[in-house]
Amino acid sequence: MTSPAAATPGNIDGTTPWGLNPNPGTEDLRAAIDRSFAATLTRLKELVAIPGIAWPSFDRSPLERSAEAVAELLRATGLEDVQILGCDKPDGTPGGPAVVARRPAAEGKPTILLYAHHDVQPAGDEGLWETAPFTAVEKDGRLYGRGAADDKAGIMAHIAAYAAATEVLGDGLGLGVTFFFEGEEEAGSPTFRPFLEAHRELLRADVIVVADSSNWKVGVPALTTSLRGLVDGTIEVQVLEHAVHSGMFGGPVLDAPTLLSRLIATLHDDDGNVAIQGLVAFDNAAVEFPEADYRADASVLDGVRLAGSGSIASRLWTKPALSIIGFDAPAVDVASNTLLPRARAKFSLRLAPGQVPEEAMEAVRQHVQAHAPFGARVTFTPGESGNPFQTDTSSAAAGLAMWALGEAWGVQAVETGIGGSIPFIADLTELYPDVQILVTGVEDPDSRAHSANESLHLGDFQKAILAEALLLSRLNATP
Repeated sequence: MTSPAAATPGNIDGTTPWGLNPNPGTEDLRAAIDRSFAATLTRLKELVAIPGIAWPSFDRSPLERSAEAVAELLRATGLEDVQILGCDKPDGTPGGPAVVARRPAAEGKPTILLYAHHDVQPAGDEGLWETAPFTAVEKDGRLYGRGAADDKAGIMAHIAAYAAATEVLGDGLGLGVTFFFEGEEEAGSPTFRPFLEAHRELLRADVIVVADSSNWKVGVPALTTSLRGLVDGTIEVQVLEHAVHSGMFGGPVLDAPTLLSRLIATLHDDDGNVAIQGLVAFDNAAVEFPEADYRADASVLDGVRLAGSGSIASRLWTKPALSIIGFDAPAVDVASNTLLPRARAKFSLRLAPGQVPEEAMEAVRQHVQAHAPFGARVTFTPGESGNPFQTDTSSAAAGLAMWALGEAWGVQAVETGIGGSIPFIADLTELYPDVQILVTGVEDPDSRAHSANESLHLGDFQKAILAEALLLSRLNATP
């Protein structure tokens, strides 16, 4: 693995960009974090035990209990301005409860906003879990449980880092700190934009840290400098007015699932590249991602050829990627000898940085209409969309974050892209155009967020807390 040219952690004389000696305070912060780590872990386990899921089909009461538990943790740090807030969805139902807490900045000091989310994905098939999903279990240096990594560890990293900074700096902490813990991120953040608009001044900051990403690997930290955008939607193919007997009518007409499959096959070329015209793509990722590492991390079966062209890192971060994530057709166990009149699939298209989502959605629509097989009736229904994101790596905050990560881990941090999307970041940049956004995280390639056996590497979790405490202490010394 080779590292890209990263933002410089210090100047040529060994100081930080603000002329600070990078070493004083590091060991004090480390000691404070070490002393409280057992308690931090206990609180994280208590949060994991609350199955707060923001999906409409789930009971809302655990989600509200999750918000209350997070609010109590913030109050326990000495914060007095702690609120549970929310906005209604367009249909009038309540959005997820967000927890907001504030420590106002001293005169002349900046404000940092620390974001994470307390809602989690459903457990899914519990038979695939090796431990109970909502019971946190320590095993082989990792903590297993739904939300242990995504994103309740992000919440506890923020809280523990702040607690360490307040303990070490005492009355010298003049930095403004705002905590914003969302309660509906895993449901697509349906009220995020109206929430920001309603509380725009409450959440205003100079620097925002979004703790919902991943590190390069265990033992090597990363600052996420790019995220792919996202569009999704459904494609329906119809060939008959109604179902008919396959023996009586089969042959002259192909069934809808077959024709939909032929249409889906046109979405990629023979090498596995996305074949939709007009999409942005770059082959310029600065980090080398060895194929063996990718195969291991993604659990690719032996003999399966990787798709696409260019470097693996570029295929993951700076090129589009299209997946079929749902398919409506009768299940095998209840299938009859019938020509099916219609079939429907849901696609998910990840977008390279620089891609306008509306243009990508239109490109998909034009492609599926132009490739309608055998004259079948094709209906395209657009779904959700989100903008890609790219960090200004020349910003002072990015340089300081790279230094803090390297200081905490003891190895140089890596600037990486992430193939996933965090669409609400576009709302943050639009409403706060001057803010410096840092995307960090506590996950690693084996965290398995959203999957069974989600877990958190405890050693890296402790280092992530230290890195953020260092960031807070250095920003505190910044005018």
